[in-house]
Amino acid sequence: MTVSRVVELKGHIIDSGMMGGAFGIVMDMDGSFEVETFEIGRSKTEESYARLVVSADSASALQSIVHELHQIGANPADPKDATLSPAPEDQVVPQGFYSTTNHPTDVRYDGRWLPVERVEMDCAVVVEPGAEGGPRAYTKVLNAVEEGDLVVAGEAGVRVRPPERSRGSEGPFGFMQGGVSAERPSESTIAAIAESIREVKEEGGKILAVCGPALIHSGAREDLARLVSEGYIDMLSAGNGFAVHDLEHDLYGTSLGMDTETLDHPRKGHKHHIYTISEVIRAGSIREAVESELVESGVMYECVTNDVPFVLAGSIRDDGPLPDTITDAIEAQNAIREQAHEADMVLLLSTLLHSVAVGNCLPSTTRTVCVDINPSTVTQLLDRGSAQAVGMVTDIGTFVPILAEHVIYGGEE
Repeated sequence: MTVSRVVELKGHIIDSGMMGGAFGIVMDMDGSFEVETFEIGRSKTEESYARLVVSADSASALQSIVHELHQIGANPADPKDATLSPAPEDQVVPQGFYSTTNHPTDVRYDGRWLPVERVEMDCAVVVEPGAEGGPRAYTKVLNAVEEGDLVVAGEAGVRVRPPERSRGSEGPFGFMQGGVSAERPSESTIAAIAESIREVKEEGGKILAVCGPALIHSGAREDLARLVSEGYIDMLSAGNGFAVHDLEHDLYGTSLGMDTETLDHPRKGHKHHIYTISEVIRAGSIREAVESELVESGVMYECVTNDVPFVLAGSIRDDGPLPDTITDAIEAQNAIREQAHEADMVLLLSTLLHSVAVGNCLPSTTRTVCVDINPSTVTQLLDRGSAQAVGMVTDIGTFVPILAEHVIYGGEE
């Protein structure tokens, strides 16, 4: 017996590939479709609308097709209120709970759509009917769910709105359409990224830099510190190693025991990082090391001096660690999550581990720049459904100095 469901697609569904994607999903899953209505926008700014009757041989097959269509932004034409089920225990969600994407999402409650706050992938959605100011819907990670929370179950009454990709090559993020490549003109790309950074700051937005220790090893420390001191970096997220080697460079002139200018390895240089950790522990914290004038330059120095908040998330392999490094994984995730939700633009600079951690918390509408020498790392980090993403395969020691020049001086230094 054939069963059917009507779904709708709205927006720039042709240019964004949503229409073709919907057709492909239905056919690949052995369903069929009929285009009931198709209204094409007559200008670049006018949206299009399509109404499809999707059919399958069974209710379960149809549900699977509708589930996949839902992920790309095709929504049922006859929305019902979302199904809410109370969480039976702390950290336990109802079976069949709705797991979020990183796209803007709405939940239908009492006949009206509620925008889901703090959008993030792989979360539950909790509805709070009695919230001050009216009903609210917001994401919660599983370990934060509390007994009695009203959790959205199933996909009924959930509307996903994937952001549309740039329609042309205008602007810094339209400039980089078409995937990841090491062959694009680097200077032009960096200039476009710098332009976007200035735009975000002019609009009062916040920029988060996610940094790996390779940035220090490659000699880009002073340039990133300059971006912090000039007010272009509002938050920093990194690991224990990044901070250790930044501080080591101030105390000993080396990074992991190597002089980053001469590439020489001083005698006993391999001990410098552990000596650095010891001195900062003795001082009490990075802030106290700066305030006592033990540390007098670098990225961490500029963060402390300019009140730029930083999160140092620890790992199982860390030396020390530094007093400021968060060693509890859940606490570190929550700190990273707070930064990610505040950011309007994120720079992922040569660290796969911490970039993945931050990227997991970002909505798809956040402007994202990823720079790494490894093409697969860039591809992995950008392949998250973000509409505003730039990827560059290049040496971080080349990228950051040129970026700082373009951001601070407009490339005219």
